Amino acid sequence: MTTNFYAPPSAFRGSRVVLPEDEGRHVRSVLRTRTGDEIVVVDGEGGWHRVTIDHLSSEQVVGMVQETRRNVGEPDVHLTVGFGLLTKRSRFETFVEKAVELGVRRIVPLHTAHTETDTFRYDRTRNVMIAALKQCRRSWLPELAKPKTLASLLDASEADHRLVCHGSEDAPSVFEALDGGAEARILTLVGPEGGFSAAEVEEAVGAGCTPVSLGPRRLRAETAGIATATAVLMHCE
Repeated sequence: MTTNFYAPPSAFRGSRVVLPEDEGRHVRSVLRTRTGDEIVVVDGEGGWHRVTIDHLSSEQVVGMVQETRRNVGEPDVHLTVGFGLLTKRSRFETFVEKAVELGVRRIVPLHTAHTETDTFRYDRTRNVMIAALKQCRRSWLPELAKPKTLASLLDASEADHRLVCHGSEDAPSVFEALDGGAEARILTLVGPEGGFSAAEVEEAVGAGCTPVSLGPRRLRAETAGIATATAVLMHCE
């Protein structure tokens, strides 16, 4: 199979799994899978399962788990990205999709001084994440937090290293800021259109964040988020 299927842990009963309705429809009607065929099902909590289909009907698709592995496709580092809400939803969703593919473990939408929208569609965003999870063959579905303020994220986040993307060109790169570290948990902060305000940067630095530069070119917010996550995960893997 080129794509994994998703079923939450609640869909598993011992060695059997009942696929969610939309996943079952895809198996049955799109792929035209038959009884006895094998698929891979991930549960979003680190479980990777090789499954043989043993029941196909218009109401239900059920499989028997033949093999289970843990943490397939997962990086060693636990990366949280606090990302400013964007005015254009499609751009925010682009970041979310790529963050899942790259290996980010937690995404926290942020209300900031320059945020121009209060709209956040949690269920739609989570569905984008599930689709990306299946496509990239990970086994963990990243946690999606409800939107927070920068202060609340900084107060509640436990991390070995904290980075804020708001450095001048002579600020260290992500690689330089993490050089020599063996951090298990990393927090990165990326602002919305217009970036973080000076007061927010000061607040982040006061909470232990290192300002980092992403180079001399001006990046869109979603590009900055993707670039930062890529740099962190390449450094740590």
